[in-house]
Amino acid sequence: MTQDFCVKKSQIVLDDTDHHLLDELQADAGRTLRELGDLVGLSPSAVQRRMGRYRASGLLSRTAAVLDPSASPDLVLAVCLVQVERESRRLHEAFNRRLLATPEVQQAYTVYGEWDYVVVLAAGGMAHFNEVSERLFMDAHNVRKYSTLFVVDPVRTGAAIPTRALRP
Repeated sequence: MTQDFCVKKSQIVLDDTDHHLLDELQADAGRTLRELGDLVGLSPSAVQRRMGRYRASGLLSRTAAVLDPSASPDLVLAVCLVQVERESRRLHEAFNRRLLATPEVQQAYTVYGEWDYVVVLAAGGMAHFNEVSERLFMDAHNVRKYSTLFVVDPVRTGAAIPTRALRP
């Protein structure tokens, strides 16, 4: 589903240089245009033009800083599995808005199976986690049940999308 969404949204034809540049941007978007150009064999101005094309198409939606979770000793990462009442589309939309409005929600996915959502939370300690989970899950009228898996060791984190999956 994610792959289909990406193809429909981008509507952009990518060549091998685009794939290479997108991979490099996802690895470290803080590099200069010259550094990126040297890595992919383009001039800085050509890199800038391609990045403008990615932004205009919606493929490159934003540039963000990625913080190292180990730099915050009190950080609590948790994966929450959530089952909601299935009776109302309006209640699902309200829950989605609640997730989107909560900065502690790092990722949220609608899934098929026993659970309806997978929600990744980042909180500044257990007290903060308890407050956020209560607000998100216990105070929500349509949450039937939820289960929390606390992250012990974040083996790999990130949100990079394999750019080859963007080919139509």
